[in-house]
Amino acid sequence: AEGESLLVEAAGLALAVHNVGGEFFVTDDHCTHGPGSLSEGYLEGYEIECDFHQGRYDVRTGEVVAPPPWEPVRSYPVVIEGDRISIETDEPAAAAGG
Repeated sequence: AEGESLLVEAAGLALAVHNVGGEFFVTDDHCTHGPGSLSEGYLEGYEIECDFHQGRYDVRTGEVVAPPPWEPVRSYPVVIEGDRISIETDEPAAAAGG
């Protein structure tokens, strides 16, 4: 839904998918500062606030907007294909079945 974030686990990744006004952004779900989950945080505009220590990141770039985190969270280029959201990653996809 618009203004919300969702945890998606796929291919060994835990990702947070953020919907800002119908535009989608994807970051790693794990906060770089502590055990917080960004998909459980508070999304306001392009900023996601971690639910653990209230650090904030820009969902477009992963850059830190407000401490305590000092290291950016990884963000991924998004590809929309019909009603599917995919990401581009430089890591090879896991082989099916093993």
